[in-house]
Amino acid sequence: MLTISAAEVDRALTFPGLVETLRAAFRKGAVQPVRHHHPVERPDGAASTLLLMPAWTDFNAAGTSSGGHIGVKIVTVSPDNNTIGKPAVMGLYLLLNGATGEPEALIDGQRLTQWRTACASALAASYLARKDASRLLVIGAGALSPFLAKAHSAVRPITAIRIWNRTPANAEKVAAELRAEGFAAQAAGDLDAELSEADIISSATIATDPLIKGARLKPGAHVDMVGGFTPTMRESDDDAIRRARVYVDTRAGATKEAGDIVIPLASGVLRPEAIIADLHELARGEKKGRASQDKITLFKSVGAALEDLAAGIAVYEALRG
Repeated sequence: MLTISAAEVDRALTFPGLVETLRAAFRKGAVQPVRHHHPVERPDGAASTLLLMPAWTDFNAAGTSSGGHIGVKIVTVSPDNNTIGKPAVMGLYLLLNGATGEPEALIDGQRLTQWRTACASALAASYLARKDASRLLVIGAGALSPFLAKAHSAVRPITAIRIWNRTPANAEKVAAELRAEGFAAQAAGDLDAELSEADIISSATIATDPLIKGARLKPGAHVDMVGGFTPTMRESDDDAIRRARVYVDTRAGATKEAGDIVIPLASGVLRPEAIIADLHELARGEKKGRASQDKITLFKSVGAALEDLAAGIAVYEALRG
């Protein structure tokens, strides 16, 4: 069994390559039960969430049948980690032989999640963002934010990146990291002003009070939200939902777990039939993506086990020798 570090995941993957791997995975599909959520309360009053995400398929990374793979990601989300300088999300990914159940690889789950989450957003943007989208706003300065910037830049001609965070120093840190890699990135000060100018808004926060105000969005903007993973977390307001054509990664996951979808559905702001498509339908050409230059599009992702499985297989096949 291979033990694969974060650095090895980085060497095994490219952003354009993983976007296409995920496109193929959503076309073919996989068995992916809705993930398990388990709240873990601690005596000090803090709480974490334990997530279990299994999936299996008969296909390999090349899309040919080979006995397939089984995979499961074990993740903890501990928001209080930020106060001690540790990432909120921790995890491991276990990849098994689909025919025998033999363990094949234990992969750094945090890094795999960063890659697949960002590339799923970029996959959605390849259908939903304007082809000439050049100004990207990333909301949040956590570990995922540079991955989102790089992934979106792999599918659209991004020439200006703005990073906004409640703590400006954290935004500048991410922007400096991106500049060192050749991206035109700067920290942003006025969020409302940036919302009005951005062609793509990519948000990765655990906000419960919406940061993305629909009234500020310009015609043709694309909103990408990956942060909220519970029914009470919400990054966009009702105006954003009302003004946008709404898409999700998976209907089963987003309509159960994503506050950005669950809350508007409960209030009647969003009707179930107004969710135009998920990534399966977009990748298979069953539903249309962007319909015009001026429409606002909104994509909500809560993460799918299929994404982890496809990325895990790609990493394993690149490194197994």
